[in-house]
Amino acid sequence: MASHATESLTLPVLGMTCASCQHHVEEALRSTAGVASARVDLMAHRASVVFDPALAARQQLVEAIRGAGYDAVLPRAGDSGVHSRDLVAESAWKAWITLAAGAVAMLLEMPLGAEMGALDHFLMRLLPWLYALPPNPVRWALLLFTAAIVAWAGRSIYVSAIRALRHGATNMNTLVSLGTAAAFIYSAFATIAPAPSRRVYYDAVLLILGFLLLGKSLESRAKRRALAALDSLSRLRPVTARRVVEGIETMVPLEEVRPGDSIVVLPGERFPVDATILEGCTTVDESMLTGESTPLEREPGGKVLAGSLNYDGAIVCRAESLGEATVLAQIARMVDEAQSSRAPMERLADRASSIFVPVVLVLAAITFIVWLLVAHSFQLALANTVSVLVVACPCAMGLAVPAALTVAVGRGAQLGVLFKGGEALERLAHLDVIVLDKTGTLTVGHPVLDAVHPLGGYAENDLLRIAAAAEERSNHPLAHALVDSARALGLTWTPADDVQIFPGRGLSARVEGYDCLLGNEAVFREYSIALPAAASPPQLGFTRLWMALDNKPAAYFDARDALRPDAAEAVTALHRTGLRVLMLTGDSAAAAAPIARQAGITEIEAALDPAGKLARIRELQQSGRRVAMVGDGVNDAAALAQADAGIAMGAGADLAQEAGDVLLLRTRPSAIPAALALARQTLRIMRQNLGWAVGYNLIGIPLAAGLLYPAFHIALTPWMAAAAMAFSSVCVLANSLRLRRWQPDALPALKTR
Repeated sequence: MASHATESLTLPVLGMTCASCQHHVEEALRSTAGVASARVDLMAHRASVVFDPALAARQQLVEAIRGAGYDAVLPRAGDSGVHSRDLVAESAWKAWITLAAGAVAMLLEMPLGAEMGALDHFLMRLLPWLYALPPNPVRWALLLFTAAIVAWAGRSIYVSAIRALRHGATNMNTLVSLGTAAAFIYSAFATIAPAPSRRVYYDAVLLILGFLLLGKSLESRAKRRALAALDSLSRLRPVTARRVVEGIETMVPLEEVRPGDSIVVLPGERFPVDATILEGCTTVDESMLTGESTPLEREPGGKVLAGSLNYDGAIVCRAESLGEATVLAQIARMVDEAQSSRAPMERLADRASSIFVPVVLVLAAITFIVWLLVAHSFQLALANTVSVLVVACPCAMGLAVPAALTVAVGRGAQLGVLFKGGEALERLAHLDVIVLDKTGTLTVGHPVLDAVHPLGGYAENDLLRIAAAAEERSNHPLAHALVDSARALGLTWTPADDVQIFPGRGLSARVEGYDCLLGNEAVFREYSIALPAAASPPQLGFTRLWMALDNKPAAYFDARDALRPDAAEAVTALHRTGLRVLMLTGDSAAAAAPIARQAGITEIEAALDPAGKLARIRELQQSGRRVAMVGDGVNDAAALAQADAGIAMGAGADLAQEAGDVLLLRTRPSAIPAALALARQTLRIMRQNLGWAVGYNLIGIPLAAGLLYPAFHIALTPWMAAAAMAFSSVCVLANSLRLRRWQPDALPALKTR
């Protein structure tokens, strides 16, 4: 198997109702030869499978799912959510017809009761013809009427239950099928062999099915709304593009565009690819990608992203990244993987759901036996047993965590916060300490060269030219400051050779015959190069970069960076919750102190290399702290990976983004407290959902079993139990959907213990 390349396939799965269904499908796929991994998403009703096509054909995966008692089909090009919406509409239509039929059955059954109540006397005066109908023909009419409705509306429920039982499994449909079958069979017996003491429950059968179908319809609608933010990402990119070849503009399918092609984008259109502007100026809206609500100005040389909206200029741009390589596609992939992941809290619900249905079956059997022995009433025992079977709802427990996670991931993506999974989100909600990098995180990340200080008789422009040649291949902010300054002076240079970068310290290169070394004091000490005593100390807020040529000090450069406008506000928000905020930076203390003071940070540790940052994170963790690291550079990657929650700024290096648990697409410090607040609110919703699901069953099942009936004459009829069951999942989803309207107005206090 290892010798073959694996493929990924996403299959729509039909018939899943709860976490136990999810577990059965996953096990069926994982036990198939050639399958490396399988992950089933209960919210989206799909299975993501990684398999070896040499050992497992795609159709075999479909058959494995069908063999587990569920249904699946191979995805087809051009499939959309239209079929899903049609199924929801059909389910709603069946639900309302079945509920109306149940109401009619309830009315027709009123004269068939053994005892006359106040309602019967009222109906006799209101509808005298109803009580004049002959009982036996009414029973037979109800039998045929109910059988027809059940076969039409409830077929999928019974088929699913039979398939599951055939494979030794149980699910929500098992409980409903047993309850309604018991009620229908007894009612049929009472119809065939009528007696004054035998009543019929055709209304209960129809109302149970009607409420179940209605609940599923509302649940499906709520799921679709929960997934709406995720689906919107896939709809941002146009399917065609205006390609220009030799001055001729042609509309072509997006698949025909190649890197380097010239693309025309008119005002009001979305960019089809990641591109560089060649001609024209405009403003673009990237809010759906990064959460940045302010339109951004773009001119020749500027970068634009696929899916962003072109506001007011006709643009000619050069295609750079296409298809799955675009930022939009990468964001969509990360969001999809995060939504399909499992949160640690979900494991508890999964374990409970796996034994839930068997436990309910046992409780239903006990209910029947106890009422039969105590009350000597088969009808009362049957009614309470059916109520227990249909009131139980494993669906609510199965949806409690993934529903909240799905909505939160989608809402986060709209705000420019990408969670890499449920585990990352939960970790982010349990923090004691926030560690912030300085350059690019708290500061703008674009230092400006302030002065060049030659040593040993070199000319400033010569030094700057040599330094720019060495730093041209570096992605460090100070490297950009040197290169930008040299270009502004019109300097040109020959590319450097043998460039070697020392993360967090500097680099060495061969330039114009010189062995050039650029970096901080630490790298000079490593090379045993003595710093000149005559050099003045750097001013507060300035970063110093040393340069040596042929192992002799040649110059030092002073650059300064600016604090991001919202940094102080973000730090204040973090302090307000009781979180401890630290700054760890590779910069000098003289450069870091003014930035920290402006931001409101009192704990600073400067001149740290990547190993030093990593050691400090570990030290905090060993003292029992749960630490988040926020950074954007290669030298932050190790600390991001070590921290309990790594938060990578979106404009940072790819390595930092891979190491982080959370990616902030907006390079603003204010996104940090927003991400923490959303994680905390999501965790609160998850707990509320689980509390509701567990509490509902703990109260509903005893109530349905008739626990309060002897003392208070309070009991749930079967149709009432069905209504309660149907709306339990809807309540969980509705509570989760509150996250769609969540706004990062304030960061609530985080309870860390």
